[in-house]
Amino acid sequence: MADVELVIKQLKESKLYAECNKCGGEFRFSDANVILFDGSKPFPLKAQGIQKSLEQQLQELEDDLKKKKKLASTGAENTSKAVNIGKKLEVICPTLKDFKWTLPDCRFLGDPVDFLAFNGVSVGRVSSISFIEVKSGQSRLNAHQKSIKDAVQDKKVTYKVLE
Repeated sequence: MADVELVIKQLKESKLYAECNKCGGEFRFSDANVILFDGSKPFPLKAQGIQKSLEQQLQELEDDLKKKKKLASTGAENTSKAVNIGKKLEVICPTLKDFKWTLPDCRFLGDPVDFLAFNGVSVGRVSSISFIEVKSGQSRLNAHQKSIKDAVQDKKVTYKVLE
């Protein structure tokens, strides 16, 4: 009997305990429903079945990961396109017929808000100032933009002259 076979036989007949890698419980080798075999020889049929099942599970996980990666990259690509289109729209927005501010009164900032409109500056008298943020699709104000909106609505706007 080869050394490996002898060791396997002794383990099967021993009173040695092992720990389950799934539940952490202990079991005796002699009582266990485990397959002990010489790895230098062909797998026993039962071990081959388990191996095949594990390989199939691994393949399913890999396929699922590929699908998720593809969806993630497609989603990122779509988001990137939407952002780029939005950036272009911000610049041309004042030329659209639905833009209610007078173009010569507007100043493009881009960030953190898109425009400031000094309403009336083109005719020599500013009657009000408008903070304008252009949004398209389902885009929303970010945290900075929300805080600017809140400051304006709470009338926390000041004018300073540095001399």
